Amino acid sequence: MQLDKIDARLLDLVQRNNRLSSEELGAKVGLSASGVQRRLKRLRSERIIEGDVSIVSPKAVGRNVTLLVHISFERDRSDIIDRFKRAIRKMPEVMSGFYVTGQTDFVLLVTANNMEEYEHFTRCLVHENPDIKRFESMVVLDRVKTGFTLPMASIACW
Repeated sequence: MQLDKIDARLLDLVQRNNRLSSEELGAKVGLSASGVQRRLKRLRSERIIEGDVSIVSPKAVGRNVTLLVHISFERDRSDIIDRFKRAIRKMPEVMSGFYVTGQTDFVLLVTANNMEEYEHFTRCLVHENPDIKRFESMVVLDRVKTGFTLPMASIACW
């Protein structure tokens, strides 16, 4: 699907604040409210907009520990990779999972209420996955920047 400048501007606006009304969005991009609604409907149906969510503070809901977990497998087989992908999609502790290149096969963003809960998670993870050769955990000390906002313009120098 080809995106024009109005689509790009709408995407920029809604990914920063999806609570703006169609009228407010229209005023910012030069369209009527119904024109905005049609475009947003098309962007959703084409899966350019994958979802509309609220970002919840982990600490506000007791998720006090955030970790990056690197996972490496004994063997590089597609059935092992596919099985692990299915498994992490079902794990509520895993906020994000990435199949990556390099020395590590997967990087997971994991949250837990405390370190004891994380230890239980890792025991289950390793017990359920005998193909894991090694995993490494890195505790997040500070969330410096979080979000899902994608740049809609060309990249500029910071």
